[in-house]
Amino acid sequence: MEKESFEDEEVARLLNDHYIAIKVDKEERPDIDTIYMTVCQSITGHGGWPLTILMTAKQKPFYAGTYLPKHGTRNYIGLMELLQSVVKMWHEERERLTKSSEDITRLLQKELSTAKHKEKEQSVEQLFDQAFAAFWQQFDKRYGGFGEAPKFPTPHNLIFLLRYAVENQKDEALHMVEKTLEGMYQGGIYDHIGGGFSRYSTDEKWLVPHFEKMLYDNALLVLLYTEAYQVTKKPLYEKVVKETLQYCMAEMNSNEGGFYCAQDADSEGEEGKYYVFTPQEVIDVLGEEEGRRFNQYYGITDLGNFENRSIPNRIGKELPSEKDVMHLWKKEREKLYRYRLSRMSLHKDDKILTSWNSLMIMALAKAFQVFGTDEYLHTAKCAYALINEQLRGEKERLYVRYREGQRFGLGNLEDYAFLIMAQITLYEATADPVYLIKAVRDTEEMIHLFWDEENGGFYFYGHDAEHLIIRPKEVYDGAIPSGNSAATFVLCRMAKITRNDRFIQIAKRQQEYILQEISSYPSAYTFSLCALMENIYGGKEIICIVKEQVDHKEVRQILQECYAPSTMILLVEEDTREGLELVAPYLAEYPKIVAESTTYICDSNGCHPPIYGMEELRKILFFV
Repeated sequence: MEKESFEDEEVARLLNDHYIAIKVDKEERPDIDTIYMTVCQSITGHGGWPLTILMTAKQKPFYAGTYLPKHGTRNYIGLMELLQSVVKMWHEERERLTKSSEDITRLLQKELSTAKHKEKEQSVEQLFDQAFAAFWQQFDKRYGGFGEAPKFPTPHNLIFLLRYAVENQKDEALHMVEKTLEGMYQGGIYDHIGGGFSRYSTDEKWLVPHFEKMLYDNALLVLLYTEAYQVTKKPLYEKVVKETLQYCMAEMNSNEGGFYCAQDADSEGEEGKYYVFTPQEVIDVLGEEEGRRFNQYYGITDLGNFENRSIPNRIGKELPSEKDVMHLWKKEREKLYRYRLSRMSLHKDDKILTSWNSLMIMALAKAFQVFGTDEYLHTAKCAYALINEQLRGEKERLYVRYREGQRFGLGNLEDYAFLIMAQITLYEATADPVYLIKAVRDTEEMIHLFWDEENGGFYFYGHDAEHLIIRPKEVYDGAIPSGNSAATFVLCRMAKITRNDRFIQIAKRQQEYILQEISSYPSAYTFSLCALMENIYGGKEIICIVKEQVDHKEVRQILQECYAPSTMILLVEEDTREGLELVAPYLAEYPKIVAESTTYICDSNGCHPPIYGMEELRKILFFV
């Protein structure tokens, strides 16, 4: 639509003569995008991009649609005809258009304020089971993933299934996760030369992607593959994590420490040209013998699989052996990566978003915790520092994005909720209470800015932000988890950590709100389901009073090996106790001096007698 219409002189003349044309960056203004996507769905029954809205100067819409060609056909209206028709109506029947916009706005406001929810009929466990059953029904048993093409990774769906599998010993759920992780790795959606994942696959095999790479996809996929490694200990998942993070740090990381939004699909005017090869190109770089073997291994042929060239892939072939997986074709892929960088470049969307950077900080901190690579923690800390230095304004109010020395847009719910999740993960990776101190402050601010005290749930934008025609609450987990899903997780975890009465009360109300919203179609709200698992599955609180530094290292090693996503662990040492007591005053009741490292465990049945030594802690964590 950009090429057909917005860069067209005839369209531009019509727009500029009769309209004020506004192009909205949906990452900079997700509040506007969310509201008018809701308008489009209400008017047309579906949404999508590009989103086309015609509205009055008072923000009230009277037309909504998605893609419009420049000129229409017998079945579809074109942009030119639409614009001309509205100009005529604006002069001859303005009251009709204005009334239509008023009616649409009033209907949206009424739906928002009077929405009724079904009474909760199922238990939370039944919602988990229903979501699993829905995924099992849609599962592609041959290639992994769900439904037909196009296929999106949607990592939080798989994170839910992984946790469901572990908590319920459900082999089918774990099989869906592993088949999908391996299918994506085998396909062209995974960049076998440079690492990282494209946005989605246009076919069922994961072969031909839309070649754009998004920060949020890669961050969430790193979290997913890292958790899958914890459960299975498969080196393939470690390989994917390390190669994806290497890509993100090399190509998406700014000099100031933050991460850019995206890398374009197009190069030299052609989508995917950057990523594809001919057999001769590979031979020219690697030499005759190695080049031919490489081509055979990665399916690079004279016929090609994408516009007469080949996307490297391993579809239909055996997975690499666990012995060889980390080093197989490593030097050759590095040579081709350097060659690829030299032959052309890709444009980057160089905005630095608070929300997406928070997801990447989580991914890096989790990968450090599991794989022990210091570079991951250092990079996470640099990105976190940039958020605190450049994306906080007066009274530490968060902002949406930073670019070229300027921050823009008051932060929305997802900015706060994702950042708090990142702070919690940084604490889990480092045991430094400074992250929890910040998390408490930001949780209080999140409640102050977004919480609906009367009806429960969190609004999308803050009470101090620009007032739009409606103030929505987003719960659906789309390409990324919704703000309300993330806020549910944050409140459940912060209530455990702090035992703060207000956090506990709001966490309970938020869970009630979420249950009402998701009960009719739970598989569309998988991160909400993950948040609800915090209390349903185990929900243990473990406080470890560490006597010696050697025991601290042992605890870190145990946490690296075990998979206990619903368990909260506080590590109390002499130099961290004071900071932790600011967050969790109840820790003052625990002994300050212990003869040996001592662990206290609380769960829904109360607090149990202390256990002593690292071996007992290891047994407990591996059976939470």
